[in-house]
Amino acid sequence: MLSSRNKLTRYAAAGMMMALASVAHAQTSALQCARLVDVKTLAVLPERTIVVEGKRIARIESGYTAPQGAAVVDLKQHTCMPGLIDLHVHLGSELSPTSTVESMGFNPPDYAIRAVANAEKTLMAGFTSIRELGAAPGVSVAVRDGINRGIVKGPRIQAAGGVGSTGGHGDPANGLRAELAATPSLERNIGNGPAEVTKLVRQRYRDRFDLIKIATTGGVLSLARSGDAPLLSDEELAAIVKTARDYGMPVTAHAHGAEGMKRAIRAGVQTIEHGTYLDEEGMRLMKEKGTWLVPTISAGRYVAERAKQAGFFQEIVRVKAATIGPEIQGMFARAYKAGVKIAFGTDQGVAPHGDNAKEFQYMVEAGMPPLEAIRAATLNGATVMGLEKDLGTIESGKLADIVAVSGDPVKDITNMMKMAMVMKDGVVYKRP
Repeated sequence: MLSSRNKLTRYAAAGMMMALASVAHAQTSALQCARLVDVKTLAVLPERTIVVEGKRIARIESGYTAPQGAAVVDLKQHTCMPGLIDLHVHLGSELSPTSTVESMGFNPPDYAIRAVANAEKTLMAGFTSIRELGAAPGVSVAVRDGINRGIVKGPRIQAAGGVGSTGGHGDPANGLRAELAATPSLERNIGNGPAEVTKLVRQRYRDRFDLIKIATTGGVLSLARSGDAPLLSDEELAAIVKTARDYGMPVTAHAHGAEGMKRAIRAGVQTIEHGTYLDEEGMRLMKEKGTWLVPTISAGRYVAERAKQAGFFQEIVRVKAATIGPEIQGMFARAYKAGVKIAFGTDQGVAPHGDNAKEFQYMVEAGMPPLEAIRAATLNGATVMGLEKDLGTIESGKLADIVAVSGDPVKDITNMMKMAMVMKDGVVYKRP
């Protein structure tokens, strides 16, 4: 038991911390920006001041101004824009030649420690919101909650619970010898038939996930032969999407192969992740259904390069990485020209955390103008996350998620890698 004096000391300290936090959030800040990206109109506005009060944007003023008593952040050599959003991240993962062996020895707490470190890297790279699309049991929800409570630094997270099929991408028994490959069960995200996948979705809801992730085709890095075979039947997909909608959970679909992708689109998934072999019929269906494409060019480029490195991948993975990886950027170019809705996502955890902004360069190389690429990572990302009322643009009343890069990214998109200032919820985590 604590003594009365110690209790009073503890409560006084707690009260002081709360008071300081309240003052910090009540403080007015003036961000003086050389350029401000308006992602709605795809315009760059010169010499603007963003006035932030507490957690929200109070107003945007022309020129360099500062209300009396405001904390001034000098960004007169920088371009300001909304906080960036990456819709496809795996905070607990780091691809390496030892990844498979590592998976045999790591427990969820090991992945959680890594995820905490990578969450801070992601935030410092300017990504103030992400979707976490697959982690060891309990990790993504715990890290999300730790960030929300202010225990650790990181982006705002929506965490996905997995629903997969036997032998498919995400089956933890793939490639293991018999005594290690316990029969995959509902506890390990694996179900077969409408009844089992319905139960899995309900379990993911009970586990406090924000959305459902399915693998509707094979994958590159799993120890299964096919990277594009369809994995879920129409009946299973219908059951997953219907049950998820009942609980207010969007469904995102990992998909490389055309057939599995089209099944998922018809079933009503919100996003297609990767989309490597998306064909003209698939593009037409996506436009009809309003389905978003999250292309993850970074992952494709990274695994294609690593496939050339002897010993980096097991052979069964190397073949898929060499075949599928190089195709994603070209698919993205065709989808963009066809008018498919595109939002930004990298699959970081494949490529290194903190390098998320390389995706902008790859998108621009494939034909998307820089301002549209920035919109894909701001307004479009916020729309997919259902947060467009609070995030995605710099407007009065919205949450103060604001970042600034050195130079002008419209003239040189690689400036998106030069993150100089990061503000999330009105708190500056990185400054020039």
